[in-house]
Amino acid sequence: MRVFVAGGSGVLGRRLVPQLVARGHQVTATTTTTAKLDLLARIGAQGTVLDGLDAAAVGEAVAAARPDVVVHQMTAISPAHAGKPDIKHPDRWFAKTNRLRTEGTDHLLAAAEAAGVPVVAQGYASWNGIRQGGWVKTEEDPLDLLPGTAANVGLKAMAHVEDVVGRHGGAVMRYGAFYGPGATDDQVELVRRRQYPLIGRGQGYSSWIHLDDAASATVIAIEQKARGVFNIVDDDPAPANQWLPHLAASAGAKPPMRIPVWLGRLLAGDQAVVMMTEGRGFSNDKAKRELGWEPRYPSWRQGFEEGLA
Repeated sequence: MRVFVAGGSGVLGRRLVPQLVARGHQVTATTTTTAKLDLLARIGAQGTVLDGLDAAAVGEAVAAARPDVVVHQMTAISPAHAGKPDIKHPDRWFAKTNRLRTEGTDHLLAAAEAAGVPVVAQGYASWNGIRQGGWVKTEEDPLDLLPGTAANVGLKAMAHVEDVVGRHGGAVMRYGAFYGPGATDDQVELVRRRQYPLIGRGQGYSSWIHLDDAASATVIAIEQKARGVFNIVDDDPAPANQWLPHLAASAGAKPPMRIPVWLGRLLAGDQAVVMMTEGRGFSNDKAKRELGWEPRYPSWRQGFEEGLA
């Protein structure tokens, strides 16, 4: 197949493109800077520089690639694009990413519709399940958009991706929290400095996914022309009071400090408090059943240890 990967030089794109190439697919991958064209060439893709917010440029790039499928992995979360991570103000930190997930998604869908091809897009399913009922949610459960908080604009942008890609007949891969090469460097550094505390009792659940497993699930969705929403997470949704101490131990750091909820909200904002105290993780049963996908890293426990050893 001819696969157009928008955002091919990103943290997931760099793991996805080689898997596609290894499966015999011809990949055109985009980046925002000429400095990364050599990287894309080394991993087997035809690189092209593209601003995902330029509708005309997106349309021209997709048309020129003549793809069989368009894959949306565009974000602007790296420090080069977004500056220093700011979990207290995700509306600021993710400002350009939110535009890529709204305007950028619309541009890619228009180009895909003009080419008559499906879309596979990046979604999110880590701690953001609806805060009612059990601790582990399926694709049938609503997402929590945290109305009235700084996180709401970003979570609404993700809901927009699911809505418009679903109406297009494409697939949305709701990835858990990424870990793997280059994905958790900032978090690990904070953990080693003991600047990533547990908030409250730390009973809020999260789901994780290794980058290579996220990529392998995406390859399957591309090849199967999948439709619908899939939670791409590992088998082990767990509370923060389990995964954060394990991350610290795997990184050779001291155990995380604990702080009360009021202080966590003051220092880190509403999103961090919800994630650590009330977050809901996700089930991967649908992805396993309908895609035939199995994660190589069934638990973050193994993955953290191997990646940080």
